[in-house]
Amino acid sequence: MFDRLQDIDWASMEHAYGSAEEVPALLWALRSSDAGARHKALDRFYGAVHHQGSVYPPTAASLPFLFELAADVATPDRAAVVALLVSIGRESLERGFEDDGTEIEYYPPMGCAQAVAFLCERGVEFAELARDPDPDVRLAAIPGLGLFLDDADRAAAVLRERLAAERGIAARLRIVEAAATLALRLPAVSQQVMDWLAVLAADPAQSPATRLAALVQRARCAPDEIGEDVVPAAVGLLRETARALPVRRIAPAPNRPATPADTVAPQIVAAFEDLDRHTRVHAPTTALLRTFHEALGAQVPERTAVLAEQLSSPDPGSRLDAVRMSGELMRTWRGDHTRLLLLVTDQLTTADQEVAAEAAAVLESCHPIAAPAREALAAHIDAQRTAHSPNVWAAPQALLRKSHQEAVRALVRLGDARALPSLLAALDSDVDAWRAIQVAGHLPQAADQLVPRLCDHLRRIDLSQQWTEMSANAILSALAALGDPAAVPVVVDTLGAAVRHERHGVTRSALKALGAFGPAATGARDTIRSLTTATDAHVRPAAVAALWAVGGDLSEVMPLLLGLLDDRITFRISDAADLLGEIGPPASVALPRLRGLLTQDYEWVRVHCAAALWEIGGQAEAPAVLDALLQAMAKNSATANHVVDCLDRMGPLAAPALPLLREQLAQPRRGGRFHSIDHDEALQRVGCTLIARLDPAAPGAPAPRTA
Repeated sequence: MFDRLQDIDWASMEHAYGSAEEVPALLWALRSSDAGARHKALDRFYGAVHHQGSVYPPTAASLPFLFELAADVATPDRAAVVALLVSIGRESLERGFEDDGTEIEYYPPMGCAQAVAFLCERGVEFAELARDPDPDVRLAAIPGLGLFLDDADRAAAVLRERLAAERGIAARLRIVEAAATLALRLPAVSQQVMDWLAVLAADPAQSPATRLAALVQRARCAPDEIGEDVVPAAVGLLRETARALPVRRIAPAPNRPATPADTVAPQIVAAFEDLDRHTRVHAPTTALLRTFHEALGAQVPERTAVLAEQLSSPDPGSRLDAVRMSGELMRTWRGDHTRLLLLVTDQLTTADQEVAAEAAAVLESCHPIAAPAREALAAHIDAQRTAHSPNVWAAPQALLRKSHQEAVRALVRLGDARALPSLLAALDSDVDAWRAIQVAGHLPQAADQLVPRLCDHLRRIDLSQQWTEMSANAILSALAALGDPAAVPVVVDTLGAAVRHERHGVTRSALKALGAFGPAATGARDTIRSLTTATDAHVRPAAVAALWAVGGDLSEVMPLLLGLLDDRITFRISDAADLLGEIGPPASVALPRLRGLLTQDYEWVRVHCAAALWEIGGQAEAPAVLDALLQAMAKNSATANHVVDCLDRMGPLAAPALPLLREQLAQPRRGGRFHSIDHDEALQRVGCTLIARLDPAAPGAPAPRTA
């Protein structure tokens, strides 16, 4: 097969980063005797030819050669090649076909259908690879039995055979998973496989991990059939499994190449570190339990019961994975999460700093509902400062430092000034100061201590270096939130530097900050005015908004706003509408244009213009405003926060929105903009209050939620 490698016109195909002409060299390198060359080639293949799971024409065209490598016992790292084959096939099935089995049309053309057809033709070879003498090859090949072997009876027989032969927990869990995949892919064998899984789950001769896997995969096959006994049974088996498995220390993360501190923003470095951290799995049952949580879906109390057991494991890696899953549940699904929050909070006092850091990070990300953790966070921070010195924020032990920083950030997000000493230590030491800056705006009561330090950091930023933009934006955002006019001079200086170096993002942030200071920034009016004609899409509306905030001259601002309403860039229209709504009735000259924009194609523009219409025109505009708002929310639930806020201001006139409001709040998944926990909690709070106000006598009217 490799003799025909050059017969393919690789240069005519493209992968994620352009021409696929490098693919033959990558395939050759996978059979190299040099381990470094093989590792580099595999990384590049995953990074470009199979980028983030994508399947391009050259990905599919590589399959025959990858199969030859997998079948050749002389190939080094055969297991890695088999795993690559399975990944390509799995992603092809998941991305390339609709639920009804019809092929999804891609642009540009992808190779999913070609890949699936080839792998199913060779499906029987996965049965042979699953019996390979090399246990790593067997482990990598097992999923292929469920994914690609179309002879269902043969696949089921091989899986039964392998389960009887394999002793390792990883292989056994993967065999049971492959059986469920087979049942879902081939309905003809579905009942047979599910019956087998049910027998396995009840068989006391099997290990608790195998029984747990069978129970979970049976639930995956038929989530609608999950009975009341399934979760208690799973919790019991999970407890037995935890007792049976050895307790191991959490393995250290692999070292990343050092990033030059003067060329890459620290936020970017941390983002890649977090990506590495979140893709690591520390317990053999984690993937299985993720499957169980997916099957349980919106059953929050049941999932909380499972997570409670996971969080009580003696194995720190299991608890670490459980903390992450807990955060995912609370951020994705609505419900009363108090119990789960407290269970995560209990992990702050664990001896394992990585688990404690993860718990604090989850509490920070869930800060809109994290009030029950406030006292525990404060006690944890105080204990660390007592035990390790007041400068524990900059502790040389990486895990201790991370644990403290995450806890401080979580407490600051709750607006609690007990975190202030560590925040000030961070700004004074300049160790990971960016992490403190990101949350500093949540402590306006400490502005007198924070603002001078933030201004000092801002003065030291060199905007001639592009990588400093993120840091400048974060400081400006914090200063705007704190609202202390003492920051005006340094913000004005930063605005000038941003304009000189054409850092448009920083220019916009500086304008927003000056707008937040209002008339206290009047001295910067001429500079702001000069930017109202800027060509950058974001700078111009920000300058107009700042000009109004610092000067309040309607005759100067109205022509600029009317010009933005006529713009073709949608966010400029929305920004202008927001400012017109802030101005209110004095902006009545804009009413005809705002009415006309209610027919604009983009629902976000309609929402912002409708809200402005209400603020300017009031009751006379109510029918058109209400119609635009409800249509937009019905079409795009992400608009719900904006819509509900406007409905709240409309008072009794919003009564026709009641059915849609109830429908929105009845959804089990979080909604609102970005489906984020902060937007969703605000949506529920305002929505419940609005429903209670509009129809207080209605049976079952929801009460406003509290954190």
